[in-house]
Amino acid sequence: MITRSIRFRMALWYAALLAGALALFGAATYIGLERYLQKSLEESLVKQARSIGDVLILNINRSGDDYVENEITEHYSPEINGRFIRVTRADGKQVFISGMPRDGTFDPTHAPAPKLLATQPFTQEVEMSDGHELLLHELPYSASDGTPYLIEVAAPYNQIESVLRGLLLTFVLGLPLIVALAIGGGYLLMRRALRPVDEIRQKAAQITSRNLSERLPVVHTGDELERLATDLNRMIERLEESFLQINRFSADASHELRTPLTVLQGELESIARTGQRLPADVRDTIGSALEETQRLSKIVENLLAISRLEAGEARGQLERLDFSELARSTADQMRLLAEEKRIALRCDGFQPVKVDADPARLKQVVVNLLDNAIKYTPEGGKVELSVTKRDGRAVLDVADSGIGIAAADLPHIFDRFYRADRARSRQLGGTGLGLSIVRSICVAHGGQVTVDSAEGRGAVFHVEIPLASRT
Repeated sequence: MITRSIRFRMALWYAALLAGALALFGAATYIGLERYLQKSLEESLVKQARSIGDVLILNINRSGDDYVENEITEHYSPEINGRFIRVTRADGKQVFISGMPRDGTFDPTHAPAPKLLATQPFTQEVEMSDGHELLLHELPYSASDGTPYLIEVAAPYNQIESVLRGLLLTFVLGLPLIVALAIGGGYLLMRRALRPVDEIRQKAAQITSRNLSERLPVVHTGDELERLATDLNRMIERLEESFLQINRFSADASHELRTPLTVLQGELESIARTGQRLPADVRDTIGSALEETQRLSKIVENLLAISRLEAGEARGQLERLDFSELARSTADQMRLLAEEKRIALRCDGFQPVKVDADPARLKQVVVNLLDNAIKYTPEGGKVELSVTKRDGRAVLDVADSGIGIAAADLPHIFDRFYRADRARSRQLGGTGLGLSIVRSICVAHGGQVTVDSAEGRGAVFHVEIPLASRT
């Protein structure tokens, strides 16, 4: 689980909000229940005190103290019910006092002295000398003969505390579990809710300048996600139009430049053949101009080739061929170029490898890679070529023992007009388009080209294209 992901953060915020809401709900429930239990207990004590007064104390002058004591013990059972009952006459004589409750929650002998001068009933929390707390209701009551009495009915406060303690324990144990479930459930919900975003991301990662005709999936939810996918598709559509315009311009410009460059090259060659009487510096200038014209013609041809490849020309000229045989024959044709620099050109492990490809374009891949390897390999070095099958693909490996490629240049070597060593590349006749053509051809055939290299340790180019289908 990635803690910095939006899923985790949203789940965490959701859990935090839920925990806060539960904490507020728990606090409100705790306070409300405490007040409810206290109010209920207070009403029970008031009702019990009033019942003792109206039923027993009212006619106590006729029934007697013993009768009152027996009736309270029999009908109210304070020891069994855990209640404290005390009836005191105005002269201080105790008519009745309950004994020790069976649960031993408090000792009646530690109860505070009765307030005989009280004139109004009231309820209060009292702390006994032994530390126990009671909720005590005191009811001043007058018998039928006018004799004042004080009726005291109390219940231990721990009855309420035990209930509240159980509720608090439930919250303490349940809240972390609920929060944990909320984090897990929230993460799964966020993962499911953000699945369309992940699908859009995966599709966006597959779209390059080579397949701008594809579009992102649009989830018709009517919310920001749908509008985002729609706007991104519109942006890709605008990019596609821009790339098409650029490609059309490159193709049109290259096509239009071919004729004047051919004418210019022919004129310069004609002048060079017939200009023996011209001064030496003029002849040198004409020769330099002819070289630049030839180089410019080569650049135009390469740009036109790239434009045609990106337009899908190679896919329309596929035929079944042996990639191994094509690579071996091409290497034999270029062997003389390697021998001029005393470079050993070796072809290893050639077995028949059938592919569906444009033979002229595929040969161009081998030529460009071998030409680069020979150019940038010092005298006495070696270049190795091999074609193998690997995971359902034909793999061409071209390795050399040349100067290698710096790490900073590796991400850019397949870009148009990019040259790692511009000065030396120009001396060697490079235009910065050879590897761009190689990549365009590979992509047009549904493959790819990659390179492994380090400065001073040579380079290995890997070309992969699908093997020919069986049908």
